[in-house]
Amino acid sequence: MPPTTRPRRGPRKRLTALVAAFALAATGLTALSTPAHAAAPGTTAYVTNLRGNSVSVIDATTGTVTATVPVGTFPSGVAVSPDGAEVYVTNQGSNNISVIDAATNTVSATIPASQFPNPVAFAPDGAHAYVGVSLGGGAQGVRVIDTATHTVTATVTVTGQPFDIAVTPDGGKAIVAGFVGSTVSVIDTATNTVTATITSPSAQTPAGVVISPDGTHAYTANYNSNNVSVIDLATNTITGTVPVASGPQDVSISPDGAHLYVTTASANAVAVIDTATSAVTTTIPVGIQPAGIRVNPADGTAYVTNTATDDVSVIDLTTNAVTATIGVGDTPYNVDVSPARPIVTGLSPGSGPAAGGNTVTITGSHLYSTSAVKFGGTPATNVTVVNATTITATAPAHPPGTVHVTVTTQAGTSATGNADQYTYLPEPEADIDVDLTAQPHLGILVPYLSYTLTAHNTGPDAVTSATLTATLPPGATATNLAAGCTTAATTLTCTYGTIANGASTGKTFRVPLHLLSLGHVTVTAVRATSAPTDPNTANDTATKTCHVISIILATC
Repeated sequence: MPPTTRPRRGPRKRLTALVAAFALAATGLTALSTPAHAAAPGTTAYVTNLRGNSVSVIDATTGTVTATVPVGTFPSGVAVSPDGAEVYVTNQGSNNISVIDAATNTVSATIPASQFPNPVAFAPDGAHAYVGVSLGGGAQGVRVIDTATHTVTATVTVTGQPFDIAVTPDGGKAIVAGFVGSTVSVIDTATNTVTATITSPSAQTPAGVVISPDGTHAYTANYNSNNVSVIDLATNTITGTVPVASGPQDVSISPDGAHLYVTTASANAVAVIDTATSAVTTTIPVGIQPAGIRVNPADGTAYVTNTATDDVSVIDLTTNAVTATIGVGDTPYNVDVSPARPIVTGLSPGSGPAAGGNTVTITGSHLYSTSAVKFGGTPATNVTVVNATTITATAPAHPPGTVHVTVTTQAGTSATGNADQYTYLPEPEADIDVDLTAQPHLGILVPYLSYTLTAHNTGPDAVTSATLTATLPPGATATNLAAGCTTAATTLTCTYGTIANGASTGKTFRVPLHLLSLGHVTVTAVRATSAPTDPNTANDTATKTCHVISIILATC
């Protein structure tokens, strides 16, 4: 989802000034911030500097500022388009929106936006942007901007001064947090009308809002209530409240929706909430007067703007610890980061059976918010995110051949290349040629016929197991059985282990002769089962007939 802007809060005595950010900045007071966004390796972060009238461009790989772009007066909100091509910056002092060309880091357009524009959010398809403004005369609204023409195409009046906007993943709703007025407005983006206004005594001054990845819930950080509201977007009702430390200012959510991260200005910390239990599980110390926060779905970090120290804290969400601090401009107000599409750099193993079912480890970057893995377009199962650079998945069945493995995250789907190629191998086959030989051993004392039942593997792969049976004449018995052979009535069963391609394994047994054995003695052998698949059934049987004239005369 595109970033949403969230106003920054200072001490309670300053909140009355937040209605007009221009006046707030002019008096030197800190303001509420829009959410800070994580910067994944290979991406670019954009920071609005409220008192610097500029945007700092940060190389997220090195954590250094590579450019400073002059914009309007008192820039506050910032949002990067879903394709990463443009950056929208709301200027509260000059009442307009600066459009930055991300390729050149220059302002390419300026859009009039009425008074005190602050929060800004893109629709998931990037076709529209939503900007919260003051309409004058105490009225508040949301400007709808056509991003292709950079023009305002509609205005939606809302209740309460917009301090944050979030758009549902399907683009159908825009949720507006109204700080002054303590309301949450639900806008139908198809009709640009307010379909619900949510209020509650337990939700005073909502300033930050975020939507769950599945689009079913919204969460608001309520500054004066010192809590977070849970809103069911199907019924547009508050279904839960989570207490946090004093002055919750902003809220963000993990890619899987399992955790919320809330900045608390008075505590100089970030509260981590388990969404399943609606309880705070830990608190992370950050800088002074933290304001905005947003989780980066690409690498499992969260960025927090610290208004009093002009820097951004980078939190590793695996350890819940600050791992870096990036200095920015004068009074950093909001941060957004360009989309980081996933990149696949390796597969292990790089091949597997056409039947699938084997586990494949996928390495790369920006994998933290992986929602789907596909092998040649066929979805994998058991997808597990290990970290931002490693995931595992169970390969699906697929016809033999080489396919590309793609990874889909909140930022898009990985491009294909040589590194993501996976080869489905043909199912192994092993042709067993059944052979049965016999040799008479005659004499007055113990005459018998000696048999050898042979499984010959003609390939192309190794036999892993096989079972051959031999049917004896009525009344005959088998004795002196080789290991792995058993007999029941007139049926002999022999099992075979691994047989290499081109190799053979024989099993011997005897059929004793007696006066009733005179005549033809016929034994028929058959391949009962084998693994892998036997591609040729024409040689699966063998028959041997011996002619017994007397106990001292027989031919086979």
